[in-house]
Amino acid sequence: MKKQAWLLSLMLILAMFLAACSGGGGTSTEPEKEGEDGKDTEEAAGEPVQGGDFIIGSTGAPTMFNPLYSSDASSSDIEGMIFDTLVGSDLEFNPVPENGIAESVEMAEDGLTYTVKIVENVKFHDGEPLDADDVVFTYNIPLSDDYDGPRKSNFEALESVEKIDDYTIKFNMSKVDAQFESVTFGSYGILPEHILKDVPIADLGEHEFNSKNPIGSGPFKFEEWKDGEYIKVVANEDYWEGRPYFDSVTYKLIPDANAIIAQLQAGDIDYYAGIAQQDVATVEGFADSVGLRLESGLALSYTFLGFNQRMDMFKDVKVRQAITHAIDRESIVENIMAGLGEVAHVPESPLSWAYNPEVPKFEYDVEKAKEMLAEAGWTPGSDGILEKDGEKFSFELKTNQGNKVREDIVVILQQQLKEVGIEVKPQIVEFSSLIADIDPGVWDFEGIVLGWSLAIDPDPSGIFHTKEIEQGLNFTGYSNPELDKLMDESLQELDKDKRKEMIGKVQVGLAEDQAYNFLYYPEEYRALPANLEGFEFHAKNQLYNIEKWWLKPE
Repeated sequence: MKKQAWLLSLMLILAMFLAACSGGGGTSTEPEKEGEDGKDTEEAAGEPVQGGDFIIGSTGAPTMFNPLYSSDASSSDIEGMIFDTLVGSDLEFNPVPENGIAESVEMAEDGLTYTVKIVENVKFHDGEPLDADDVVFTYNIPLSDDYDGPRKSNFEALESVEKIDDYTIKFNMSKVDAQFESVTFGSYGILPEHILKDVPIADLGEHEFNSKNPIGSGPFKFEEWKDGEYIKVVANEDYWEGRPYFDSVTYKLIPDANAIIAQLQAGDIDYYAGIAQQDVATVEGFADSVGLRLESGLALSYTFLGFNQRMDMFKDVKVRQAITHAIDRESIVENIMAGLGEVAHVPESPLSWAYNPEVPKFEYDVEKAKEMLAEAGWTPGSDGILEKDGEKFSFELKTNQGNKVREDIVVILQQQLKEVGIEVKPQIVEFSSLIADIDPGVWDFEGIVLGWSLAIDPDPSGIFHTKEIEQGLNFTGYSNPELDKLMDESLQELDKDKRKEMIGKVQVGLAEDQAYNFLYYPEEYRALPANLEGFEFHAKNQLYNIEKWWLKPE
């Protein structure tokens, strides 16, 4: 279908999130017509059956429902059901116009013009038609000087958008942008001009549309957001590709991961895509008895330890390298994650065509870490904690509540870094509060354990480019002008092989600098009803084509 190619960004993966709403687990199905034997003829033929409220569980709560302004994965989950994007992706992360509302996408030979024709029978949830005016309106928002959302860099190469006719749009580029189709066309749902045209762009990020009545053209319509409890969407009866099979989807907010496991076992939720690795064996133990099955695969994401590099103690590359030497990441994967993951060395998934395994690696070596910290001027104080210029090497380390793996990791990091004289003070905070702490201009953190859900395009500039520090996603304040230049050049390269080589060099630099202290790539486990049909495991989008999911009567 058309789901988000999704944020490059960020989409903070913060935890292996996802959640859902109350209700009684199973989904009822009403036969539409009966055959001679009294059985539903569609059921007998194995055809999809409509009906039911499908309940998804999530430890992370959304912040809003406007893809130009949100930056967390839970918000994106809901946005993917409410809004249509121009293109979607397939299971191999290739941009696919047919999975969006684009009928065709044509790029000029020089890469400076895209002509997009959209299908003609798309309607917003209020019945108004979606046409070229809405596309032009949506894509002009981030071009405005008044736009203050976090996605501006994805539109940096876009010079103008013009309507050719009611269903054809021309995108004029100021420069080549190799990720434009997959990320920019694939990540941002089309907004309704007729509702938002009179809202000043400076006010759009705070407008009630984003939380009280978001209206898109997607397969589900927003119905209710009960803060701290659930978000409910209902089937769009007039969806241009056909009504979804579920009557509704409830996204239930359960901040405690143990509670989610209990609700899975009790049948209070139907689906959860963030099973902590140490809980996999537990869920496998009861899955059959409660009608669940597990699907798994390497996630298109990575988890990291990040530092506020505006602080003197974290500015030194040698210090960041030493910290990585002090962390036993293999032990974290084996013991905290039950071996269900891989140690990470770069900010890109091994699933990506641009993944470069040949980068500097900082293996676990406590003595090497101590030596490097001493070379950087840090010496033990009377209490054993390192000091430099009268400052103790002590910092707060935050992560999100409800992610059992991360909660355990910050404690492990506290223990391991103590071995080299660094004092770590763990802080477990509520998800939305954590996101607010890393907002542009706030940066209220010292150290943080988080994760990125990656975009299908491997461009790293949205997170690591210097230009992304003040208003973008580079909340750690990392800066390397040489890599900035290389990232810019890679976006100008349309030859995939040449671009891969350039991005590989960027990954070498990011690994050498330890822009983040990369921890692991997780193996992701999703619990779902054993009789769920239409599900496909998409490493990027855990609700991939949810409008095609249905429950087979048992």
